[in-house]
Amino acid sequence: MKALVHAEKAGFEGLKFRDFNKLEPKEGEVVVKLKAAGLNHRDLFILNRHKPTDPPLIIGSDGAGVIDSVGAGVTNVKIGEEVIINPSLGWQKNSDAPPSGFEIVGLPYHGTFAEYIVIPAENAVSKPAYLSWEEAGVLSLAALTAYRALFTRGKVQSGMKVLIPGIGSGVATFLLQFAKAAGAKVYVTSRSQEKREKALQLGADKAIDSNNDDWESMLDGEKVDLAIESVGAATFNKTLDQLRLGGTMVTFGASAGDVVDFDLRKFFYGQYNLLGTTMGSSEEYVEMLQFIEKNQIRPVLDRTFSLSQFESAFSRMEKAEQLGKIGFIIEE
Repeated sequence: MKALVHAEKAGFEGLKFRDFNKLEPKEGEVVVKLKAAGLNHRDLFILNRHKPTDPPLIIGSDGAGVIDSVGAGVTNVKIGEEVIINPSLGWQKNSDAPPSGFEIVGLPYHGTFAEYIVIPAENAVSKPAYLSWEEAGVLSLAALTAYRALFTRGKVQSGMKVLIPGIGSGVATFLLQFAKAAGAKVYVTSRSQEKREKALQLGADKAIDSNNDDWESMLDGEKVDLAIESVGAATFNKTLDQLRLGGTMVTFGASAGDVVDFDLRKFFYGQYNLLGTTMGSSEEYVEMLQFIEKNQIRPVLDRTFSLSQFESAFSRMEKAEQLGKIGFIIEE
């Protein structure tokens, strides 16, 4: 089979689209013939986390396709069934934090950027019928991350004011759609006028130019109940300043810097809540699928490439040019 494989060299140099042996399912596993897959920032980070001395690895965490074969003991899915892949491995029930042994499809186990993938049968979930292959292929990782951040951790409620800095990533666009569907008032930020205009079309109540340092005046002095922060050091303090007293910030990313300095005294006098999150459980995954089906939410698709065009796809994400999800069509 053809696959996007990382081996022998660190970083992007080690990534090649090449032949790879098709894997067979063990007991409790299934083989999915993939129709589409989705690119995430995680895939960029893995190119450095996966070492040249490690065995060759097929990367990719998002995907959807058709059950090709099943291992012994599999009863929850059948050959020919259309499925979407839950990339969260070993985290079944919702909990404060993932259990020991939790992993994500694509590292350390082979991922979705291939014609076929072997996964535990429980991670092959019926594809929402209203989604196209391209939409289903890019959904899982970003939508699950957004769902846990907003609902499980952020406890969003109708009427709340929510701030989403950096509207452009797949997770951020899901956060916007989910929060609006939940009845919240949503404010977003971006340096890009195009992305701000698109966010307004998706339902954002205000779109702030993040090049302007005075976010408070651009929000007309309003404070928000909940902020979902994924940018990191570049926006952390600006985001914190927009919280009402007793408000909550949920953080799951740090694309613009891991280390943040902030005024601790101001923080505890403000009675603020700071919560971390990442990915989500299988229980939350099912809840997320039910939520998007009820509200007929579709991923915002940026561009779709073939796997052989991976260089263009990775370059677009690395330059933060995308709005929404970058997808791959898996060639026959």
